[in-house]
Amino acid sequence: MVKLAVIVGSTRPVRRTAVAAQWVLDVARAHPSVLDGTATVDLLDLADFDLPLLDEPLPPLFGDYRNAHTRRWAEAVGAHDGFVFVTPEYNHAMPAALKNAIDYLFAEWNDKAAGFVSHGVQGGTRAVEQLRQVLAEVKVAGVRSSVALSAFTDFVIDDPALPGTIAPCEHQTGTLHEMLDELVAWSAALRPLRTRPTERVGA
Repeated sequence: MVKLAVIVGSTRPVRRTAVAAQWVLDVARAHPSVLDGTATVDLLDLADFDLPLLDEPLPPLFGDYRNAHTRRWAEAVGAHDGFVFVTPEYNHAMPAALKNAIDYLFAEWNDKAAGFVSHGVQGGTRAVEQLRQVLAEVKVAGVRSSVALSAFTDFVIDDPALPGTIAPCEHQTGTLHEMLDELVAWSAALRPLRTRPTERVGA
């Protein structure tokens, strides 16, 4: 069974990202691979992990995590085979909280796959381009298909200070299913690499 996680990539108290992530989770739970038992899907909300700015004394490459919050995050990430990163775009980039969460770990990311759902005035596509580069360094393979939700056409926003409701254009659901197809296939294909014996630096 392939274990997927939808990661809410923003920690702001009032987040459109959480609205988008719930839509992703709902669609994923109706995906054929989940319905037939090939895959499962969970939600990992960065706000629930309360990670401070990276405060481990050793680089994550060593795998010697000293803090309880790091070990909790490592356990959650390590339990999954693939990820859907749901991210807004802040100032032409991913949120600092998401980059920080990625930087906390190394081995727990290795040889896994990722798909991307972004949102923003420009659809959040520039945040995803950054994410692909960062994740490649921790050995996460990004699938080709991705979903870019526009603040103008995929949400109903009456008050810009509130998240609003999601109302994705028809093609977005189809694209999300296509991305999930790729994510399940890649996560399964990378399994032999995840199960081979590894040696940590300094072990």
